[in-house]
Amino acid sequence: MPGQPVSLNRKAFHDYIIEETVEAGLVLTGTEVKSIRAGRVNLRDAYARPEKGEMWLLNAHIAPYQAGNRYNHEPGRPRKLLLHRKQILELGRKVQEKGLTVVPLKLYFSKQGRAKVELGLGRGKKLYDKRETLARRDAEREMERAARGRGGGKG
Repeated sequence: MPGQPVSLNRKAFHDYIIEETVEAGLVLTGTEVKSIRAGRVNLRDAYARPEKGEMWLLNAHIAPYQAGNRYNHEPGRPRKLLLHRKQILELGRKVQEKGLTVVPLKLYFSKQGRAKVELGLGRGKKLYDKRETLARRDAEREMERAARGRGGGKG
């Protein structure tokens, strides 16, 4: 059961249709963990890619720790993801065969205090899919407003 998210990637849900999710651990340095705990992380343009039997998180921006010294971390460095070999092979196969993308959906700390990232296997949305999603959300919002307006309120 995931903990409270430190960072959400809302753009992933806008740009991709998420087909399945998987939880992965992260290999981090001490200053990265402190910076994540402070909430200074951005997953907007991040993605994961298998390379040489390992899964790597790329373009995730973890800001340098403010109280860090000269051993502070590089903000945009690639970070190794911790997954079982079968999971890495399966994700790599789906990316190759079906043209899917592995995107981070949220970053959180587990109950044991370990940094975890929820990865989603997503298919890119076309422009008309994005418009359809926005139109559906607007319609639901309007129906909700109308229902609240007529409900047993003071009038």
